[in-house]
This record gives sequence, structure tokens and C-alpha cells, in this order.
Amino acid sequence: MSSKLHFKLSLLLILILGLSLFKVKAIGVNWGTSSSNPLPPDKVVELLKSNGITKVKLFDVEASVLEALSGSNVDVTVGIPNSMLHGLNSSFKAAKNWVHDNVTRFVSQGSGKLRIRYIAVGDEPFLQSYGNQFHPFVVGAATNIQAALYRAKLANEVQVVVPCSFDAFQSKSSLPSGGHFRSDINKTMIQLLGFLDKHHSPFFVTISPFLKYYQKENTSLGFALFRETAHPHNDSHKTYKNAFDWSYDTVVSALSAARFPQIDIVISQIGWPTDGFANATSSIAEEFMKGLIDHLNSKLGTPLRPHNPPIETYILSLLDENQRSIATGNFERHWGVFTFDGQAKYHVDFGRGSRKMVNAENVEYLTTRWCVVNNNKDLSNATARASEACSLADCTALSPGGSCFNISWPGNISYAFNSYYEQHDQRPDSCDFGGLGLITTVNPSTENCRFSVEIATSISVSLRALYLLQWMIPLVTTMFCL
Repeated sequence: MSSKLHFKLSLLLILILGLSLFKVKAIGVNWGTSSSNPLPPDKVVELLKSNGITKVKLFDVEASVLEALSGSNVDVTVGIPNSMLHGLNSSFKAAKNWVHDNVTRFVSQGSGKLRIRYIAVGDEPFLQSYGNQFHPFVVGAATNIQAALYRAKLANEVQVVVPCSFDAFQSKSSLPSGGHFRSDINKTMIQLLGFLDKHHSPFFVTISPFLKYYQKENTSLGFALFRETAHPHNDSHKTYKNAFDWSYDTVVSALSAARFPQIDIVISQIGWPTDGFANATSSIAEEFMKGLIDHLNSKLGTPLRPHNPPIETYILSLLDENQRSIATGNFERHWGVFTFDGQAKYHVDFGRGSRKMVNAENVEYLTTRWCVVNNNKDLSNATARASEACSLADCTALSPGGSCFNISWPGNISYAFNSYYEQHDQRPDSCDFGGLGLITTVNPSTENCRFSVEIATSISVSLRALYLLQWMIPLVTTMFCL
């Protein structure tokens, strides 16, 4: 082999390896902590590292989480909750203090520093259901945070972004080419895009083929899952083979209409749930994830942005969260690639190829016991008691199409009792239910329905947020039919 040919082959190998590394680094996960007994942060960080996950997006800032991520070499997006936007918009001092407390002190710890790459100002503050509750303060808050980063000499290291919900976009023709921002936020979005463009920050947006399918928005299951057999959709001379490209180009059209056609795009949330709805299963989630990652890694892009895929994509989500709002649907608590305790539900290639997913290790649980209905009692009032339990616990697996939907009465009553019992740290009085509850060491789980035992935590957070009863009404009215 000639030296010239050897040199060319070496360059080709370096290029291939470089592209491979790029593919791995472009996929991250959302890590939420809306759980009654969350997996300890150090266990979660080990889970990230063991599975080759190098990017994580947080919805807020918790000191224990940031400390666990410090020194991990994981790129981090920290979030600012919507409730803080008004104060950050009106006060540079508040923004300066927030940056100091949640960014500066973590990124200046030498070898153990935290690798913060983005600050996400707000959590989808343009969501249509919020009205004008948050969006008037977004640009001002982002501007003050950016100024605080300059003051802290971190502006070259950390970028300010704003996660945008997909309902910020509309299309009168229902076609991608007609995509534009909602009229009530159009002016604000143009201001935001001007801010992002000025500071070379990307546009963060949620895309959800699952929700398009769930809401029956002209999306078949095959079209949502990247299936080759799916019927294609046409927009003028453009052909769309999957729901992801259809949604992505709707965003591209809206950005073009706002005169920012070239701004980089980051998919801040995308996923497929595994429970709480028909076709929300682990096997279908795995099919979706494989189709998505294969599509992103192909670098084909979309009809309106060929060979220009999103620069980063964040899977929703790393873990199940039993305290997420279910206003959108009962599936909301089941987005995790892993269960609440860090056990893989299905395979996702985060850059490790076909190697088996690694589960969380050495997880400490509460005592191995469950709360079930006492069949020796008069159960005429059991359904009412179960409904009360579910108003303060997570019974979404019992919803139509869920993993526990088919367990017979009174098995569903036992599931409700146990959910409440576990989320209240197995306190004896939390398995009373007017004398109908019974504590047992016999696992009542079935092949498809898991009766969980909660994670032991040093500080219980099971009562830190009561569930709003209106979230539970549709579920409670269907799950306990005799």
C-alpha cells in the first residue's frame, strides 16, 4: 500500500470516527424529578454514565442534582421555572443572584465543575393553556439572565434558550408549508428569535408524533413510528414519510415566516410513553425510538431542511415520574426509558450500539410489602375508597389501555390501595381505608401489572405536592366499574 493511499485511508477513518462521535453526542435525555420517592441523584448520574448518555436537560435546579452531576462530564441544561419569569424580567439583581447561586458556583469548582451548556428560561411558557400568564416576561427574563452571564464572564460558555411547546405553531392549511406562530404570541416570538440570533443560541422546541397520533391529528400509527409501509403525506411537491418530518418542517416554515430561516433547532422534548393509553407500550416506544435515532443519524434532514437535522435532540424522558400533571393524558407519568427505579423498559441506542441497557444498581427500597384489599371484609364501599386513594396517588396504569387495566375487581382496588400506601412511605395508617386494607408480604403483581414498592429516600417528598383532583376525575370515573 502506498503512503499516499495509507494517508487517505487514515483520514477517512478519522472522519468516520468523528461522525460516529457526533451522532452519540447529539442525543440527550430530559431528567425530571416530579416523583414521590425519586431515585437518588448519584444513582441517576451513574445510570447516565453507564448507558453512554452525555447530555441531560433539567426542568429546574436542585442543589443535590447539580452536585451529583458535577465532575461527570455530562453536558447539562438547567431550567428556570415559569413562576420565576416575572421576577427575573423585572429585576436584573434577581437574575444576577440566580446565575450566581445556580451556575457560577457550580462551574467554577476546578476538576469537579459542572458542565452547564444551556440555561432554559421557562418550561414551555408559550403553552396555549397558559394564556398570557408567562410569555410577556420571557424575553425580558432571558435578557437579564444573559446580562448576568456576561457579568459573571460565562457568556461564552453558557447559552440562554427558551423551550417552546409545539402548540405555539399553527397552519391554516394544516400543511408544513403553512406553518406560522400563533397570532397572540407572534410579536413575542419575533423578539425572542432576534435575541437568540444575536447571541447565536439555538431554538428549543418540543415535537411529539405521539401527541399528534393521540389527538388524531391526521397521523396514523405507522406514520408516527417511521414505518416504511406508512402512507406518505404530500405538501405541494414535498413528500413526507413520517410525522417527525411533518412537524419539524412546520417549525421551519414558522421560523422562515418570522424571517429567521437559518436558526439552529434543538428538539427539547420528544418521546413515546409506555403506559396509560392504548399503543403506549414498551415495544412500540422502542420501535419509535429506533426509527427516530436511525432517522437523525442518517443526516437526511427533512424536505425543507435537507441534510440539516436538529443539532441536538432530548428524549422525554429518562425516568417515569408519578407526580407529573396528567392534564394532557394519563400517559404523562410514563415517558421514561427507565422505570421510576432505574430499570430499563426497552433498548435505546445512546451510542453503545446493541449492547444491553444498564439498570440502576444498589437501589434501596422500602420494606418488601404491599397494601391490598381484605377480601374477608364487606367490600360494598371499596370502590369509593379506591377513588379517594387515587385522587392522592398514581393509578394511571389502571386507565383504559394501561398495563393494569385488565386486572379484575377487586384487584384494581388493591392496586389503588397499594399506590397510596407506597407513596405515603408505607405508614401503617395509609393502609387502613376504613378497615378494608390489609398489609401483605405476598407480591400481588401479575405478568403485566406491577405493584411497586417505593424507593427509600432519606427525606420523604411524598407529600410535597398534592395532586389536583380535577386531573383525576376522568380516570377515577372509569377504572372501578364493578
